[in-house]
Amino acid sequence: MSDFTAPLGLSQPTVSHHLRILTEAGLLEREKRGVWAIYRPVPSAIAAIANLLTPPRKRATRKTR
Repeated sequence: MSDFTAPLGLSQPTVSHHLRILTEAGLLEREKRGVWAIYRPVPSAIAAIANLLTPPRKRATRKTR
């Protein structure tokens, strides 16, 4: 989390809160390694969001590639 605080300009508790929310929503996976927590995106969840945000006309074009 300390990697996010300075670039985002947010406090560590705020970053922790948002990472927890994103994990509970299924967008991130959390792996505990000792005192560290490693977060990674869930590819299928990110793809589903990208699909929702892509205009239908562009979705049809992307599928034919």
